[in-house]
Amino acid sequence: MLEEDKNIVLVGPMGVGKSTIGRMLAQLTQREFKDTDHVVEERTGADIPWIFDVEGEEGFRARETSVLQDLLQVRNLVLATGGGIVTREENRELLNNNSVVVYLTASVEQLYKRTRKDKKRPLLQVENPKAKIEGLIAERAPLYESVSHYQVSTDNKTPKAVAEKIFSLIKQ
Repeated sequence: MLEEDKNIVLVGPMGVGKSTIGRMLAQLTQREFKDTDHVVEERTGADIPWIFDVEGEEGFRARETSVLQDLLQVRNLVLATGGGIVTREENRELLNNNSVVVYLTASVEQLYKRTRKDKKRPLLQVENPKAKIEGLIAERAPLYESVSHYQVSTDNKTPKAVAEKIFSLIKQ
């Protein structure tokens, strides 16, 4: 059962639908929606590919941690996170603190289909993006699992159906 003041945090790989599903879930639960990537961009005044170019992944991850710390001080949010947020132990500890965490999953095929034309994903600007997705999932899946209370597949489901499924899981 979801306690009134707990945040609902969506984690999972890039392209799984965290932002889209998060917005719908926020409407269903009558909560404010925030996206860590968008907040990083707002605070920086630059987009994520630029931050990666100038500061590297480590610089971006430091900004992401700062945003996560701040957002988790607020209550009653639905929060979509960046795909790599779980790579830092500090972030995993923050996520385990007073939040309901939902791990959204999808097949490599679906993730590749959804992200293959997106130039705003710095980690996928490589020779073989599909192999990169496979590697990231292999590395991060245990981390997503370690912080999540629920796992929901987005494969062949509409964002609305996934949001409704999450809503039904957390209100029980």
